[in-house]
Amino acid sequence: MSEKSKKKKTKAEPETEVEQTVLEAEAAEEAAKTEAAEEAAKPEAEEPKKEEKPAKEPKAKAEKEPDLKSQLAAEKDKYLRLLAEYDNFRRRSQKEKENIYTDVRGETLKKFLPVYDSLWRALTQTAEDDPSRKGLEMIMTQYENALTQLGVSLIEAVGQPFDANFHNAVMHVEDESVGENIVVEEFEKGFKIGDKVLRYSVVKVAN
Repeated sequence: MSEKSKKKKTKAEPETEVEQTVLEAEAAEEAAKTEAAEEAAKPEAEEPKKEEKPAKEPKAKAEKEPDLKSQLAAEKDKYLRLLAEYDNFRRRSQKEKENIYTDVRGETLKKFLPVYDSLWRALTQTAEDDPSRKGLEMIMTQYENALTQLGVSLIEAVGQPFDANFHNAVMHVEDESVGENIVVEEFEKGFKIGDKVLRYSVVKVAN
């Protein structure tokens, strides 16, 4: 082998070693870059997971709160409506019960009014000095007390202005000594329970 060939071979070997070293350095640098890139990518990949959970919970909580409030408001409205309906029903039932009781009591008492009429006529036709008059007066007093205890009262007639709500005029008379539309005589007494008329007074009206 010639010296030139030896020199070429010797010169080539160091170039190969350099190239190998360069390649190894480049490979190490590339590996370091890859490792650094992986390390840098790990926090970025984990961060969305950490932020994702807290972001969803407030949203779900915020969605539930208005829904619960609307449900509570709806239930409260239903309760108030039901309470108002029950109160109206209770008042209506109480009023109907009172009206039924008043009507039944009134119809029952009407059956006893002819007895009062008979006693009243007997008194008006009995003389003051008649011994039986005192007994009639006592019976009439007991009768009137019983009616009063039952809530029944006489309708004022003689000397009062004529009122179609309480009086039934069957006769008219001209009398200058009394005013216009004044009741001057009562033929049949009238009765009422509170403001409800049991029987109208049958009267004569002047002028």
